[in-house]
Amino acid sequence: MTAFNREAYIAEAIESVLVQTYPDFELIVVDDASTDRTVAIAREYAARDPRVRVVVNERNLGDYPNRNRAATLARGRYLKYHDSDDVLYPYCLDIMVRLLEAEPTAGFGLTGPGWPGGPTPILSTPRMNYQREFLGYGMFMCGPACAMFRTEVFRRLGGFPTDFGPAGDYVFWLRACAEYSVVLFPGELFWYRTHPGQELYTPAGARHYARLGVVTWRALHATTCPLDEAERARAKRNSAFNMAKQIWRDLRAGRWGLGLFRLRHSGLTPAEWVRWLRPPKRSSLAGSPLDGHGECVVPAWIRLP
Repeated sequence: MTAFNREAYIAEAIESVLVQTYPDFELIVVDDASTDRTVAIAREYAARDPRVRVVVNERNLGDYPNRNRAATLARGRYLKYHDSDDVLYPYCLDIMVRLLEAEPTAGFGLTGPGWPGGPTPILSTPRMNYQREFLGYGMFMCGPACAMFRTEVFRRLGGFPTDFGPAGDYVFWLRACAEYSVVLFPGELFWYRTHPGQELYTPAGARHYARLGVVTWRALHATTCPLDEAERARAKRNSAFNMAKQIWRDLRAGRWGLGLFRLRHSGLTPAEWVRWLRPPKRSSLAGSPLDGHGECVVPAWIRLP
């Protein structure tokens, strides 16, 4: 749990971990030089429960550098981020651990607001990951708190990039989901709190997100992209349309500077805009395991005998 000036929320965040039905964990709170009572509150819990450990940075590192520092302190086989303003549901860790144990080929698992295209859990291969993101309705929008990692996998990936602000998680998923299979966990396993203090709502955060176009475009051209040629062409078409739509929304809202910034960081040449800007073709079944009849595959654990 990384924290910076979260005195209003951190007590609820910590308590939601301590009531987990899965008891074998260590909660490491890494404070990023807060100036309020965040550290004092965290230390109160550490004094009462030996599973809580508090570390305080000497200087402010920033969000993703602090997340990477926190990961170096983890001693467990699995690693999970829990944001200091969110609330875990009591069964969260239990479900995540059990499903990762059941799928040893997966590098990590993700929970989201419901995965379209079939019942979960789903073991999603790298190709299926990219199909769901670029040919379906998204997968890489998840924040770090949506995941549980095998600790060695997270470290092998080198942690989160630190030069994209709050958009660093998307850049991370582009690489991680091209390399590793993922367990898509069923349902929402925590409550994601939104409030004005989050960095993604700042002008600087908006500009970081506006830089993602070129990163996406390069990923679709990379040799590591797991899509076949036809799928890659469709993904480029969908991505170009999505970028154009975002630019249009910026301009209509009077955010001319942001819209032009997004255009400059799209990664597309004028010729590529002409070639790829077409209406999107997406499917809710993209990235879903299907049988020979095109029906969704039902996980073995919920099949009738």
